[in-house]
This record gives sequence, structure tokens and C-alpha cells, in this order.
Amino acid sequence: MDTRHKKRMETVQNIFAYTFLTDIASVPFPNDLTQSIIDNITAIDKTIASLAVKFPIDKIAKIDLAILRLAVYELAIAPHEPIKVVINEAIELAKELGGEKSYSFVNGVLGKYIKQHEK
Repeated sequence: MDTRHKKRMETVQNIFAYTFLTDIASVPFPNDLTQSIIDNITAIDKTIASLAVKFPIDKIAKIDLAILRLAVYELAIAPHEPIKVVINEAIELAKELGGEKSYSFVNGVLGKYIKQHEK
């Protein structure tokens, strides 16, 4: 497994755990990326809420929310990777970790982000 993919996988697991624990000290694989996402979680969630208008944050599947939080962080707050790489990674994580339609939902939300920021 690619080391970047592995780090993203661990980060999604951390963000997923944080959803239930709300204590960074309790996450299974603490890393700097997880801490940065948690530090910016309010802004990230605001962005997600504006993109997934029909799905309030508390109604989004927790694993999908964790994947979206990572992707929005990588797109909006720390854009070090090409947009296509971030979206492709998010879709792959959704296929691996999410439900049957997770990848479609994640792709739709991130596609809306791209459309809004192309203008």
C-alpha cells in the first residue's frame, strides 16, 4: 500500500474515532494531519454543510464525513496535492471503508466543491 494512502487511511480512522470520542488523545493513530483537521474542523464542517445542503452534518454517515473532512482539508486548507489526486483518494477511501453508495456521495460533494471554486 502506498505510504500516502496509508497515512490518509489512518487519518480517516482517527477522524472517525474523534467523531465519537471528541478527545484527540484517544484516537488510535495520532498524527499531525489528524491534529490539523481537528484544529480546523469548524471551518471544514461549514464547507461540507454548504456543499451537501440536503444532508445535515449529523445525518451524514460518520465514515463518509471523516473522508469528506480529510478531502476538504486537503482541498481548501492545505492544498499541497493536485485536486484530482485528492478526489481520487477520497473516492478510493469511500469504496474501501464506506457503504455501497459512499463513493458516489463523496464524489458528488467534492464535485460540487470543484464547480464552486472553478468560478
